Amino acid sequence: MNYKVKKLFTNWRILLLIIFLVFSLVSIHPSFGEKGLSIRSVVRNSSAELAGIESPNPAASPLSKEQIIAINNIQITSLEEYEELIEDLQPNQRLTFETNKAAYIIVVKPITRTVTLNETETILVNETIEVNETINGTTTTVSKIVTKSIIQPKTETIVLGVEDIGLSLSKTPSTNIRKGLDLQGGTRVLLQPAEPVSKETMDILMANMAQRLNVFGLSDVLIHSAGDLSGNQFIVVEIAGANEDEVKDLLSKQGKFESKILNETVFKGGDDITYVCRSADCSGIDPNSGCGPIGDGSWTCRFRFSISLSPGAAQRQADATDKLDVVTIDDTGNPLPRDAHYLSDKIYLYLDDQPVDELNIGSELKGRAVTEISITGAGLGATENLAATNALDNMKRLQTILITGSLPVKLNIVKSDSISPLLGPEFVSNALLIGILAILTVSIILLLRYRRLKISLPVLITMLSEVILLLGFASLIGWNLDLAAIAGIIIVIGTSVDHQIIIIDETLQKEGQFQNWKSKLKNAFFIIFGAYFTTLFAMIPLLFAGAGLVKGFALTTIAGVTIGVLVSRPAFAAMIEILLQDE
Repeated sequence: MNYKVKKLFTNWRILLLIIFLVFSLVSIHPSFGEKGLSIRSVVRNSSAELAGIESPNPAASPLSKEQIIAINNIQITSLEEYEELIEDLQPNQRLTFETNKAAYIIVVKPITRTVTLNETETILVNETIEVNETINGTTTTVSKIVTKSIIQPKTETIVLGVEDIGLSLSKTPSTNIRKGLDLQGGTRVLLQPAEPVSKETMDILMANMAQRLNVFGLSDVLIHSAGDLSGNQFIVVEIAGANEDEVKDLLSKQGKFESKILNETVFKGGDDITYVCRSADCSGIDPNSGCGPIGDGSWTCRFRFSISLSPGAAQRQADATDKLDVVTIDDTGNPLPRDAHYLSDKIYLYLDDQPVDELNIGSELKGRAVTEISITGAGLGATENLAATNALDNMKRLQTILITGSLPVKLNIVKSDSISPLLGPEFVSNALLIGILAILTVSIILLLRYRRLKISLPVLITMLSEVILLLGFASLIGWNLDLAAIAGIIIVIGTSVDHQIIIIDETLQKEGQFQNWKSKLKNAFFIIFGAYFTTLFAMIPLLFAGAGLVKGFALTTIAGVTIGVLVSRPAFAAMIEILLQDE
């Protein structure tokens, strides 16, 4: 017996299997007792980003992502504990976040609006004026600073609530195996260009969409092109933990933003916009308009943010406004104050050819190539707080479109799926339990069939080895484990059992006992390789079918049967040969 054990661990085929198993376990990197919460993404311009926390690279391995260990020295072990700690945050409250890499001070940002009171106040302002002075008979123009008193309405800033910290978290993973949306929750959107596009245009589309989603604050994003056997082109977008409606609205818009005066386009989103303000000092709820109730009992809030135009866009706007007249009286015929004069036509804002807003143009802009202007819009809600939140969301979407510009071609949503993250852990545990039961059941059946532990035990070892090898391969190349991939693993295990039975039967057959072990295994592997190439050629079309949604199944099956035929099944044959050679 000791001789057989020694021979097992010196056989090159078995040693090759052991080496591959070691590399697979290193790639999977199983960890136990992990604490804290893993950071999945950080919203742009949020309190968390301003504190210095960065979004992880979507391509990074799960265990390499930054993990929150404690908040204000309170250990965090679950999402429920995290939600409980941030449930009643106050404006400008300071929180200390401790991670496995650093410590951060997060200041909670308030949602505010400014209201005008029925009171006035006098303020002093300095103004620079130019005056003529005559000295020794020579008149020169000099600049002087004078102080003026201005009476203006008093204003008050009202805090409506607090902004979200901006962190998307998940339970700290215990391995480097990436979970697909089926297991961790999120949104998958399948888009199709409205017309056939070249590879270069497809690359531009995906790059623009990635930037758009990133600007919007969604960073845990996977975008890839796909196709089907009919030659149709698709783009698959997978976003962990995102809201389906939010993502669909952002992706389905081509994002063609235009500003028109006298029905002439003066600037567009993208190249015409050199800067879009997203900080609190120049964006947010409009202090001049604020929020207010409307007729049906709901509320509306207006937002505003500043942008910078390119010199060419500013000149086009100046040429258009130069054609307009200055309005100096109101609708009742009464004269307007000089600072309230406006031009005879408005500036109209369009998004994907749909009107977004229309704004009066101040008379001081007539014929002037101004590069700094303000964009406004509105949001509705059943309450003032909800209206303010919706206004800020609308502002965020518009800012994203202005920064990224329009897509080169319109995209149609073919299919969208929103998967609840609550089902993921339950499904994983159930799949793991059923998988173990299936492997044990197969081993017991083979034990009853052949009545030899030295046959059923290598079958069990080989099946478990192939699962580990396949998971190690998936973690190494960064392939997501989803329902399709799990189906592929099941196929691989079933194929493995079939091939092992072929090896067992060929070696145990009574006819032709004069054949040596080499001839018996050669016959077995002739059948195995025939089945392998049949499976391989059957899976190749699935790599390109179904817009890539079954690619995980095909890739997992191809990788699994290839690893099995080249590594694990030769090792299994060596085990059987060594253990049964004396019989």
